[in-house]
Amino acid sequence: MPLVQAQRLILQPLALAAGLLLAGAAQAQSLQELYDAARGYDATYLAFRNTADAAAARAAQAEALLKPTLGLQASGTQAYTDPASSQSINSRTLSAGLQGKYSVYNAANVPTIDKARRALTIAQSDLETAEQDLIVRLATAYFDVLAAKDALTTSQANKKAISEQLASAKRNFEVGTATITDTREAQARYDLATAQELAADNDLRVKRVTLDQFVGRVGVEPKGLAQPVALPALPSDQVETWVSTADEQHPGVRKARLALEIAQLDTEIARAGQKPTLDASATLGAQNLHNNLSGAAAAGSGVGTAKNASIGLTLTYPLYTGGLTQNRIKETLVLEDKARNDLDFARRSVAEATRRAFFGVQSLKAQVSAYEAAESSTKLALEATQLGYKVGVRVNLDVLNAQTQLFTTQRDLAKARYDVVVNSLKLRQASGQLRAEDLSAVNTLLAR
Repeated sequence: MPLVQAQRLILQPLALAAGLLLAGAAQAQSLQELYDAARGYDATYLAFRNTADAAAARAAQAEALLKPTLGLQASGTQAYTDPASSQSINSRTLSAGLQGKYSVYNAANVPTIDKARRALTIAQSDLETAEQDLIVRLATAYFDVLAAKDALTTSQANKKAISEQLASAKRNFEVGTATITDTREAQARYDLATAQELAADNDLRVKRVTLDQFVGRVGVEPKGLAQPVALPALPSDQVETWVSTADEQHPGVRKARLALEIAQLDTEIARAGQKPTLDASATLGAQNLHNNLSGAAAAGSGVGTAKNASIGLTLTYPLYTGGLTQNRIKETLVLEDKARNDLDFARRSVAEATRRAFFGVQSLKAQVSAYEAAESSTKLALEATQLGYKVGVRVNLDVLNAQTQLFTTQRDLAKARYDVVVNSLKLRQASGQLRAEDLSAVNTLLAR
């Protein structure tokens, strides 16, 4: 096969794919656009947001412990008495009043409020974790679609090149310049390429369904990486910098630290059961009494209204609780130790995950550089093999192998680039630094 023709076979499918990408650019969505849609659709994220809203309401409920309460009471009674004598009594009583109460001293109130506030902060940390998880899941699905599209494009290009090599082998066999082995080898490779194309097409369909599910849309078209590809740079190339940041900022570590503080507050609340409480109460009301006497004592009938007001203090001191308070204190102290161990485990786990994510990104970047060099080498190798086949020093199988190697390298290079982008986000997630603003930096890498 002539060298120029072979190069044309390689470039035509890629040029076609680029043309289709440009034609659909107006309908393509960026990662930021899809993230905005996913925040209002993803059920997992919305559930954590509802949990955070509920925690805010519970914290507001706890604040009421330091505020007075005021209630309105009203009642009415009607009584009728008909004794055996000639005298009967018919009475009606109406009463209404205000009753207020205020906790002057209760050692459990302040730690209970602090516990509710920390529970709210934990819920907000969970929401932050869910948001970071949504970013990573969406970015993974987004670039999985792009990788599947590239895999399908390279499979189609590989199949096209093999079909041309098959046609060439058949012509050479007909004129007697090649053996039937060349034709059969090309046919076998063509059949394999057809199966790979079908698999790549199905994989792309599946990846599209996954991406559509995140945003509640059908036919989402992600934007590809801009050419030439510029991969994101890490803010720091020192792994310990990422680890130290993770210990301070990671929501999982913050949550474990808050859980320890809540366990300590539970101990304070338990110890408050040994202390007295003092409550103030006040009432203000009025009572209207209407008595109607019939018979001999009817002259005693009358109507009267009485007003009343009271204020008082109630002191309660626990003398004996059957061991309830003491054992509750023992329980909370043990739970404190558990929370302290959970915090240590969270720190170690986050540090380990951050190191693994950091080295993973570094390895992927090195792989991209190696694949870029391999792509250049395999292109030159294919050109040399095609020239050798033309002059008779290489066989048809050599050309097929060189073509397959080139397309495989191009596919792996594209996948490695996408993995660098996604794993850079995962590194930020592992260290607790991932924010929605990081998607803006990724968007700058996408085609306009």
